[in-house]
Amino acid sequence: MSRNRPDVVEALPYVPVDVPGAPPSCRARLVETARLQWRVGDDGDPTDLAQRFLAAHGVPVDDLTRPGRHDRHGVCGAALFLSAAAGADAIGAPTGAPTPAPALPDLVVVVYRHADTPPPHPPAAGGWWLGAWHDSWTPAAHADAVEAVRAAIARGDVYQVNLVGHAAAGYAGDPRAALARLAALPGARYGGTLSGPGWTLGCASPETLIAVQGGRLVTRPIKGTRPATAAGRRELLASAKERAEHVMIVDLERNDLARVARTGSVRVDELFAVRRWCDLWQAESTVSAAPADGLGLADLLRAVCPGGSVTGAPKHAALAEVAAREPVGRGAGMGALGWVGADRLDLGLTIRTAVADADRLHLWAGGGITWGSDPAAEVAEAAAKAAPVRALLAAG
Repeated sequence: MSRNRPDVVEALPYVPVDVPGAPPSCRARLVETARLQWRVGDDGDPTDLAQRFLAAHGVPVDDLTRPGRHDRHGVCGAALFLSAAAGADAIGAPTGAPTPAPALPDLVVVVYRHADTPPPHPPAAGGWWLGAWHDSWTPAAHADAVEAVRAAIARGDVYQVNLVGHAAAGYAGDPRAALARLAALPGARYGGTLSGPGWTLGCASPETLIAVQGGRLVTRPIKGTRPATAAGRRELLASAKERAEHVMIVDLERNDLARVARTGSVRVDELFAVRRWCDLWQAESTVSAAPADGLGLADLLRAVCPGGSVTGAPKHAALAEVAAREPVGRGAGMGALGWVGADRLDLGLTIRTAVADADRLHLWAGGGITWGSDPAAEVAEAAAKAAPVRALLAAG
């Protein structure tokens, strides 16, 4: 675990603030004032550490039912990244295989303060080159994993498991500029970047993991994918397999929120709405609840992380299957990324997400497996989800 000290503006370098969920009107005049980094294997519960660190640096998150005010002259808020492995660790579930990008911590909290004058702009990026992608498993190995999950479902071990693959490619140039372009992908509700020593994370996620809006907890699980054509939309709406998979995860998310919600307040505001991300249709629902009295950030993160749409049901059993089937860890993928302020919280699920270390880019993509899954179709779906991100990152 590491912290930047002293907590003064002059002590830390200026980094462009492009964090998903950061207030747009503040981004041009924010500077980093404090940072916490933690990795699986370090001491402590990452969710508790995040809550205490934020409170100590002027972002009160001990009671999300009592939001504070946005201070336009002091601390603005903080970026928060929590990996899928950190989320699993916090709830005592298997954390999976080692990450292929160990430079990226499993928890990053970066506190930002408003500067009196706008910070200087960083120098323009130079050239960019991206090499060939190398997958962590072959299509045949991916299909075999799908069959193994179907066997586990047949035994009654699980109802659904989300399987995720990884790919890496060498690069040359400034990864911050390349990864910042992901925010321009259509439907990237959580488009943005976060960086640290030796790593840069870029996100184009359309999915809300958890937000606090209008006094309610809100999550928007996405399950169900088809090509963004008229025929693809009709097929998605008519698919019994996709609807069953989707409803199963909506039920899981309802149960997750119920653990930290006021009794009887959980509701499904929208079910199986078809929306577009790049050249894909995806089915999204909205589940909300009133937070229980005194709900703090740590308890909320433990309730919803790792996200149900990228784990499966039941969550602990699904995570055990993930740990047994996936050859490499999820790294930057399938975690949480967004903004925590005194007055608001908005975290996206890090699907459609890449991270750069010193010499490679890493990308994750996958899908939910049910008894009705076709292995070849699941392999093709994961490739379709990764394709827009790969194409944009390959652009010079």
